[in-house]
Amino acid sequence: MDAMGKFVARSPPAVQSPLSLPRPPFAALYESGHNKPWQAKRHADLAPAIKLEPNEEGTLGKAIRSGRVQYISADLRDKAQVLQAFQGAEVVFHMAAPDSSINNFQLHWSVNVQGTKNVIEACVEQQVKRLIYTSSASVVFDGVHGIFNGDEYLPYPSKHNDFYSTTKAEGEGLVIKANGVNGLLTCSIRPSSIFGPGDKLLVPSLVSSARAGKSKFIIGDGNNMYDFTYVENVAHAHICAERALASKGTVAEKASGQAYFVTNMEPIKFWEFVSLILEGLGYDRPRIKIPALLIMPFAHLVEWTYKLLAPYGMKVPQLTPSRIRLLSRSRTFNCSKAKDRLGYTPNISLQEGLERTIESYLHLRAEPKYKRDGQSKAYLFLGSGRVADTLLWKNKKQTMATALVLATFFYSFVASGYTIITEISKLFIALAIFLYVHANLPKNILGYTIEKFPLSAFHCSEEMSRRGVILVVSSWNSAVSVLKSICRGDDLILFLKVVVILLITSLLGAISLKNLFLAGLLIMFVTFYIYEKEEEAIDCIVSRATAFGYKLKYDVEKIFCSSS
Repeated sequence: MDAMGKFVARSPPAVQSPLSLPRPPFAALYESGHNKPWQAKRHADLAPAIKLEPNEEGTLGKAIRSGRVQYISADLRDKAQVLQAFQGAEVVFHMAAPDSSINNFQLHWSVNVQGTKNVIEACVEQQVKRLIYTSSASVVFDGVHGIFNGDEYLPYPSKHNDFYSTTKAEGEGLVIKANGVNGLLTCSIRPSSIFGPGDKLLVPSLVSSARAGKSKFIIGDGNNMYDFTYVENVAHAHICAERALASKGTVAEKASGQAYFVTNMEPIKFWEFVSLILEGLGYDRPRIKIPALLIMPFAHLVEWTYKLLAPYGMKVPQLTPSRIRLLSRSRTFNCSKAKDRLGYTPNISLQEGLERTIESYLHLRAEPKYKRDGQSKAYLFLGSGRVADTLLWKNKKQTMATALVLATFFYSFVASGYTIITEISKLFIALAIFLYVHANLPKNILGYTIEKFPLSAFHCSEEMSRRGVILVVSSWNSAVSVLKSICRGDDLILFLKVVVILLITSLLGAISLKNLFLAGLLIMFVTFYIYEKEEEAIDCIVSRATAFGYKLKYDVEKIFCSSS
């Protein structure tokens, strides 16, 4: 009885292939019209029962239900289980891999090295004829130097980017070395950046970042080139490898004992690829570039924090040094060797692969963007007039003119370093000169009408005077009322509010007029603009903060009431 086994280790929880090639070699094998009359096929996995993804319910689902494929629960780290699973097998596709984002040496070594040793020894003892190993293009990546059109002559680096790559390279070396032992023919497939339906790392992490507002950033200059590989092309490469090894004569001899880079053969800028996926799911493409060197210290801090808190349930962070290096370096590979010796060429183009991938993740697409009904709160708060148009950049010429006037004022009066009396005097001198010149200008200059200031503009009416006095008296009475309450000692919350306000005032008083002026300009021309653009998100944050503040206030009052 002929049989084929494939391994994707899934447990313990960390041992799960994130970029899964979930089970496509089987489906692709049935659909490709393979020329060998396979009688039975086996799928070995660690889970007690197989759970198919929606995209696997077709050919593979029917094959399992009809009995053409037998599912076996086995742990490749247990040699006895591997031996039992390989009984009668002719071909083994070894695809086990832990989650590459977890930089844990023991985890990766147990699967990629010790598990691979078990697979090789089981193949030899059970007289398996062919072993195809799923490696990674990262086995030649050191995380420092970019790779441009790299081929199989590239050596393993002295130090890899992470433990996943280190152990993958060691496992690959074991597979290549085992070629010819007891008639076993082996080869290694090195796919680069697998993507497609069933991916549990790339697309979900991109969507998670987008929903958290972190997908706006580009790590590096954004020009690093990448080779991606659609998941069905990876499956096709495995089939090509198996066919080449099964051939007689020089074809099998040239194909065996070798490693092969496998890509879509369509290099693309990494961040353009990411943008296409995000835009396809309704999210904004990244635009803000951050130098990798600038963010690397934070990545080291995050990784260090994860090492401390991982035992307590902290999730694997996305911002790690190895991830930063992956996102900011070029990685393109030459597939000529796979084409010549295995007959591999991609079946699915990059564009079609992207379309299929996006289609399979429509459940992760962005919610329809919030559409504001009428004017924004910021526009209404600023009076819906010229001030609002200026500070919200709706009239850019007017905004730039105002900013220029304020900058001139700043350098002429604020930044000069004179005393307040001198500054006020200079300001009134400038105002007097302006008013006098303006009054003597003709009513029309080159077709432009010069509007004169009406004398009433500087007149303070009786009503305005009365309102001013009432405001001053009312403010004084309010302050006196607060002081009386503090003297009685019957309102702790009011006392805390007064202390906080005075502390903030004292801090502001320590700030120089120059810095205060600059901060004011920033607030005026940036804060309102940002609020108008992100009104819904900011309102949500403020609402949560307010709710937290009320809860904190309630808890404090409860504590003091219980103590009294």
